[in-house]
Amino acid sequence: MRKFLAFTAAVIAAASLSGCGYNDLQRQDEQVKSAWSEVINQDQRRADLVPNLVNTVKGYAAQEERVLTEVTRARASVGSIQATPELINDPQAFAKFQAAQAQLQSALSRLLLVAENYPQLKSDQNFRDLQAQLEGTENRIAVARNRYIKAVQEYNTTVRSFPTTLTAMLFKMDVKPNFSVESEKAISVPPAVDFTKPAPAPAPAPPAPAPSPAPATK
Repeated sequence: MRKFLAFTAAVIAAASLSGCGYNDLQRQDEQVKSAWSEVINQDQRRADLVPNLVNTVKGYAAQEERVLTEVTRARASVGSIQATPELINDPQAFAKFQAAQAQLQSALSRLLLVAENYPQLKSDQNFRDLQAQLEGTENRIAVARNRYIKAVQEYNTTVRSFPTTLTAMLFKMDVKPNFSVESEKAISVPPAVDFTKPAPAPAPAPPAPAPSPAPATK
């Protein structure tokens, strides 16, 4: 009899949790964590490219010390932030992470602009390979962040909806921070890797010769 009562209570409890959105919250929370892991993976991939990229540019443009230093410092700032799963539950830590990533992306963009002034650097095969890898990584970051945004939107909507909001409050499952629209616009624009120069404008056609004066008539 006791086993039957315990089993019945377990069934009722499971039904209650399912009806109040507990299972949905857990499923969506796991989706957010998975999406966040992919964001971190791609951000780390970009950071790993920075040392080789800086060294390659330095070989041709060592005088661009300011830009090289900015990129190195931005990468160090990114590396100083422990992007753990718990970070997405801390809005202030998340904002700090977002700012560091934006700083690195901006510094890399300035580094690519420097390359435009050094034809030999632009023609270096190692540099071209690194730029292609960077472009691909930036695209992957954009995709990973977009998936994270959608996962967080779904989770936050569930947290704020009734009656699941009561369950979220009971289990202390709060809304999670998300990427801002401004940062997504910036990160979605991959760095330019076009090493061709625009074709020179055609030379203006020479002016037509003035007509010869008509012979004087008597």
